[in-house]
Amino acid sequence: MLKGKTAIVTGSTSGIGLGIARKLAAAGADIMLNGFGDAAEIEAVRRAVETDYGVRALYSAADMSKPDQIADMVAAASAGLGGADILVNNAGIQHTARVEDFPAERWETIIAINLSAVFYGSQAVLPHMKARNWGRIINIASAHGLVASAQKAAYVAAKHGVVGLTKVVALENAETNITCNAICPGWVLTPLVQKQIDALAARENISVQEAQVRLLSEKQPSKQFTTPEQLGDLAVFLCGDAAANIRGASLSVDGGWTAQ
Repeated sequence: MLKGKTAIVTGSTSGIGLGIARKLAAAGADIMLNGFGDAAEIEAVRRAVETDYGVRALYSAADMSKPDQIADMVAAASAGLGGADILVNNAGIQHTARVEDFPAERWETIIAINLSAVFYGSQAVLPHMKARNWGRIINIASAHGLVASAQKAAYVAAKHGVVGLTKVVALENAETNITCNAICPGWVLTPLVQKQIDALAARENISVQEAQVRLLSEKQPSKQFTTPEQLGDLAVFLCGDAAANIRGASLSVDGGWTAQ
């Protein structure tokens, strides 16, 4: 379905981003991976994408808080893989504190990586997409792009901004074959979330299963995690013809979180 296309997925060396990158590769897209981590482990991931799916995969260490590095990553994908057809803006970080206690440097970094990087990435890929009159920009927002939680001022502000930016990009390209949509996950079972579950279980002297239910029960009525693979399947769908007229949408994958 995506053979001949190139997909850039930010924050894709693990977790949600890697799950999405692997699904896009399975659909035939060449992949530009991005993120931080151990160099040997990242190289193993890159090689696995190539060998598992028979596509080409490159890696960029671009820092998503640096606009020039984002532009360089897009240029490297175009030069090395022949295009920049799909951009998945997934990279994100989190910090929790009350507004009056929120460190200024944490606010600035979260806004830079979770929101500004989405703008700069979109700005960099749009000329490539317009030259081919085809493109897909998929922004990984959050349930927190639609509703708020206490002590997450920067994250909630950034993700609400991503939802708004998604609409603007969609409208500006509404008469082209370039679409822009947001996926808004709730709780997703990633290695980082698993660490939270394990820590809660140890702290409260309860089973891991009980800790998982307790974590989910606060927000997610289904009491089930979304998986990175499910988000990847949705991203592939948004790249297909069936989604050609889905534009500026915020698609909730949150087990009923925002339906309450």
